[in-house]
Amino acid sequence: MTGFRVAYGGAQTLYGIKPDLTTLGKVIGGGMPIAAYGGRRELMKLVSPLGPMYQAGTLSGNPIAVAAGKSTLSVLKNSSIYDDLEERSAEFEDGVKRAAEKHGVPITFNRVGSMWTIFFTEGPVTDYESANRSNREKFARFFHLMLAEGVYLPPSQLEAAFFSAAHAKKDILQLIERADRALKKVAWDFEK
Repeated sequence: MTGFRVAYGGAQTLYGIKPDLTTLGKVIGGGMPIAAYGGRRELMKLVSPLGPMYQAGTLSGNPIAVAAGKSTLSVLKNSSIYDDLEERSAEFEDGVKRAAEKHGVPITFNRVGSMWTIFFTEGPVTDYESANRSNREKFARFFHLMLAEGVYLPPSQLEAAFFSAAHAKKDILQLIERADRALKKVAWDFEK
């Protein structure tokens, strides 16, 4: 999820991190089944045929997945997709925060680029312990209310949701309206 979702160079570029190893999933195959890893020379020399660790896979180097990945990465590199996603995601975050405040529902909205999660708690959520303090009953109610609104969110409080290039501004505005209605009902349900 931190590969190409937040920036063309991934989270390591966004945060200025030089990792020992990088692993990438299906985005490098345009959604096809493929993955890759790479790292510092001294670590990669441990992989066969130079080193003792053997790695192989049924779909390693699959030409269809590689072609799809090359095409996808070309689009990501040569477009404004990351700027567009940031704009739409920030608009959604602001709209949901305003709705939660209007209805008196304490939330923490964690977001990086197009990845986001709403926690029903006050204060920062930075790790499992702080995430685990969130009100899961409120989240479950919000999840089901959003589902009734036609929006399928990840069903776990600890899972991230994502926007894609397919989400237009009108979609974001509709999502904010639906979240507003759901948050109003969450506030009402938990006041009783």
